[in-house]
Amino acid sequence: MLIDNHGRPINYLRLAVTDRCNLRCFYCMPEDGLNWLSRKELMSYEEILRACTLLVNMGIKKIRITGGEPFVRKDIMKFLTALSKLEGLDELSITTNGVLTAPYVKQLKQIGVRSVNLSLDTLDAGRFFAITRRDEFGVVMHTLDELLKHDIAVKINAVVMDGKNTQDIIPLVQLTKDMPVSVRFIEEMPFNGDGQIHETRLSWDHVSILNEIENAYPQIQKLTDPEYSTSYNYHIPGHKGSVGIIAAYSRTFCGTCNRIRITPQGTLKNCLYDDGVLNIKELMRLGKNDDTIKDYLLTAFNNRVKDGWVAEKLVQHTGMHESMAAIGG
Repeated sequence: MLIDNHGRPINYLRLAVTDRCNLRCFYCMPEDGLNWLSRKELMSYEEILRACTLLVNMGIKKIRITGGEPFVRKDIMKFLTALSKLEGLDELSITTNGVLTAPYVKQLKQIGVRSVNLSLDTLDAGRFFAITRRDEFGVVMHTLDELLKHDIAVKINAVVMDGKNTQDIIPLVQLTKDMPVSVRFIEEMPFNGDGQIHETRLSWDHVSILNEIENAYPQIQKLTDPEYSTSYNYHIPGHKGSVGIIAAYSRTFCGTCNRIRITPQGTLKNCLYDDGVLNIKELMRLGKNDDTIKDYLLTAFNNRVKDGWVAEKLVQHTGMHESMAAIGG
């Protein structure tokens, strides 16, 4: 088992396989996209598998594949199939925007993917286009149907943005009445990749989101949160699904953080809000053996910051406003 310098277990890796995305959500990146990483800058699949094998041997039990959008990367299913076979890996899951995902749902089920996080900020096609700058709402809803048809657990992730989609909070909650989904509302974060300083005081934090839901559903009940949960979880009597609220900007869950991140270019991040603590890809390309890389990793894990607020204070100014696609969602 991996334990950091604050006594927190580390058993969960969020792995971004690409920075590229086929949507242009305004809270994630500028309208004209980013300066995408070249193929050479990305970790190869072979390098990613080597890193994952090493980390699983060290104690990582769960890997979530993120991006960018994972399914824009060529041969992603071959990679996922190989990854699913790692001995010692208990859970492989995926976060996707759903645009390219539907044709692969059956294969995902076959290789053992039991849960998928689907990004969906609105149930209105017009607002979907305004937020994502792409007309793909119907395709995403089809993906949701396919996931449920194949009995893959679905968490719908919705970023709550003042003046953009707060009117969708209750309609999204209503999905849980007849669908066995977890709808999770996420506080907006300052990672839109435009390099500008933005006001980060939230009009819609986890408290105000819950108040909005309670006004519509006063009978809502608090659930016992799973160990290491980043969300506060709730259930409405008579509903098949559940509701979660993630205090991503308020950072109330840092004290039990069990996760690390690897960016598409191989940078290890101990915290979403740090600017990277180790480049695993470069160590590999310098010819370092597994034991040496393991020592570097252990050193990084033994120097984790206490929470996201400390990480934000330490980060370089230019790093704080990267795109979420470049960081890994």
